[in-house]
Amino acid sequence: MAECGCGFDVKNREQRKVLLILLGINALMFIVELSAALISDSTALFADSLDMLADAAVYGVSLYAVGKAAGQKARVALFSGVVEVMLGLSASVAVIRKLVYGSEPEPVLMVMVGLAALLANVVCLRLISLHREGGIHMRASWIFSKNDVLANLGVIIGGLLVNITSSHLPDLVIGFAISIIVIRGGVQIFRESFRAWSL
Repeated sequence: MAECGCGFDVKNREQRKVLLILLGINALMFIVELSAALISDSTALFADSLDMLADAAVYGVSLYAVGKAAGQKARVALFSGVVEVMLGLSASVAVIRKLVYGSEPEPVLMVMVGLAALLANVVCLRLISLHREGGIHMRASWIFSKNDVLANLGVIIGGLLVNITSSHLPDLVIGFAISIIVIRGGVQIFRESFRAWSL
């Protein structure tokens, strides 16, 4: 029994360490991307910054769930899904607003910040992939990190297309696509949370 308890303690410490690193990376990148979005007038970067904020929140509540019972982990994952969907909807509203009022995104800054965010999220995905079977709360973190990589690639592609076409439409399309990715990730966690509760 003692060995089993020690094993769980080590596993919990490892999960907490990884989640703290992921929380720090995503909180920092949220600030960087939000600042860049305001400077560059990019909807895609704004949507991606909200994705980073959602992930930071997810990692924060997942820290609370480490070592807790399966039911509590499922509730935490469900809350994570709610946060993800709400921020995804906020990004969609931002896209509609820019579509109505117009925007002039700066493609070079979009690509540079998108590359930095991609590098950060590849690191996050690598770290969390080692723990994705450690409970529904860790599974939620892995799903969000995986979606982040897709969103970052979208920002980079959007910046390149804005530069090539001299139009703001690629930025809006990518921003909307990121909001859908975020919402879908939240819905996926809803489903897995309910499945975990039913077991």
